[in-house]
Amino acid sequence: MEREPGIPLKAWGVVVAGMAVNLCLGILYAWSVWKARLLGGKAHPAGSPMSGLDAGWTYLTDAQATSAYAACGMIFALMMIPGGRIQDRYGPRFGALLGGLFLASGCVVSALMKSYIGLLLGFGVLGGIGMGFGYAATTPAAVKWFGPHRRGVVVGLVVAGYGAAAIYIAPLAKSLIASYGLSGSFLALGGLFALVIVVSAQFLVLPPAGYVPPAPAAATTTSMATTDWTASEMLKTRQFYGLVFLFIGSAQSGLLVIANATPLLNAAAGSLPFFASNAWILASFGGLVNALGRVGTGSYSDRIGRSNAYLINGVVAATCLLLMPRILASGSVPLLFLAVGLSYWQYGGALALLPAFTADFFGPRNLGFNYGFVFLGWGIAFFVPQLAGYLKDAFGSLDAAFYLSGVLLLAAVALSLLLRRPAAGEASEPG
Repeated sequence: MEREPGIPLKAWGVVVAGMAVNLCLGILYAWSVWKARLLGGKAHPAGSPMSGLDAGWTYLTDAQATSAYAACGMIFALMMIPGGRIQDRYGPRFGALLGGLFLASGCVVSALMKSYIGLLLGFGVLGGIGMGFGYAATTPAAVKWFGPHRRGVVVGLVVAGYGAAAIYIAPLAKSLIASYGLSGSFLALGGLFALVIVVSAQFLVLPPAGYVPPAPAAATTTSMATTDWTASEMLKTRQFYGLVFLFIGSAQSGLLVIANATPLLNAAAGSLPFFASNAWILASFGGLVNALGRVGTGSYSDRIGRSNAYLINGVVAATCLLLMPRILASGSVPLLFLAVGLSYWQYGGALALLPAFTADFFGPRNLGFNYGFVFLGWGIAFFVPQLAGYLKDAFGSLDAAFYLSGVLLLAAVALSLLLRRPAAGEASEPG
């Protein structure tokens, strides 16, 4: 990407700092590594004690092992609203620092309590609060330095850090668990994240008063808001609820795959010892594609429009979800990597599209607070992987969950074709 004339170097520093913060917050996307260790299987039923490095821990059911992941995501989404308000009022640096401290403390609590409740409280509650505060601080800060024609790719770059986190966290967590146990892995990562976020937050700054981003050289295909909407105005529009449903449709499909990436490869690898013993590879691969999907989708959405980008990504990913049971039954590892990769691309792309959609529809000035409300769709989406855990415990497979997920994504794609930027007069109309 070319450096645009008139964009100060400090603006790119904000983008890089935002990526660094999100590279820590994205521990959520490597959860399947911990989940695989927490599942006992037939040899170790739920509730039986672990031994060795994990003495004090007990094995969990699939639903229990998914609960901390789902709780974290839901609380993350809820905390985006106050996190956005903190960012808008006190600046991104303060929000990022709070986020880092909460995330680190959540890792410590999970490590010391060594229990299902400890995971819910530490990783789920404290981790979710930290992610909400930290994530809300990064994107709005970067967006305000750039013009609307760069909005998609800038958002994509910042949130790519969150998606890319699994690339290094998955193998690092696997290694830490093997060497120091579950508790050791949480303690080590909590310390690392606290250090990185505290340092990176110092570079998250807003533009000076009166700063005007460079205008585009030519008109773009994306419809941009000409006024800045307040949250109360936005909540009265139909478009807000449409964006929330788009978030639910796209996010639930990716979250279902993310929650089960390592177990899926364990199941499909079969007689392939390398993949069976290194199932974390699928989570890291997904993290790479997730990050690339955010940057790639953000970039081409600036050219072809947000709705067209959502349509392309959604149809391809829904097809993969509907075919997933057959792919797993075939035992084909290459097909599994392809289907998971396309699902991760769509999911990552949505995390770039929805903040850009929000800024396009309702303006950038109140983006932190406004996007916090839209982001509720991401939290609601966690009901699908949580439901999938219960279905897996009851029926022994995730087939029904994949079919449900594919249909929900197609419904969101259909809505995306009808969604248009609200007119100024719609602020007073009920949604």
